[in-house]
Amino acid sequence: MAFRRSNAPAAAAQRKCATLAPMKTATIPSVRVEPELRAEVESLLSEGETVSEFVEASVRATVLRRRNQAEFIARGLHSLEDARRTGDYADADVVVNDLQRKLDVARARRRATRR
Repeated sequence: MAFRRSNAPAAAAQRKCATLAPMKTATIPSVRVEPELRAEVESLLSEGETVSEFVEASVRATVLRRRNQAEFIARGLHSLEDARRTGDYADADVVVNDLQRKLDVARARRRATRR
């Protein structure tokens, strides 16, 4: 009779590893820049910040901005489809006046909190 090993411990370990964040990281290619740009970046670093940290933060901010931009465009296109389908369009003057009113209220609130 052959002895069979249970795969239960290995399966449990695999499930546990699947829930943990990956340990490996990826790199972003280095970028050649003019010495003046490098000097400007270095002059803008926060206390204890490295150029690599600055570049990583810049890449993350750009990724977030582009993701937000893509989502904004997608919402706009969806809204346009809905308007074309239903024939229900918003009058531009009404929208601009509503936005102006909201801006005026926000500015007044900000002035009141500064006093």
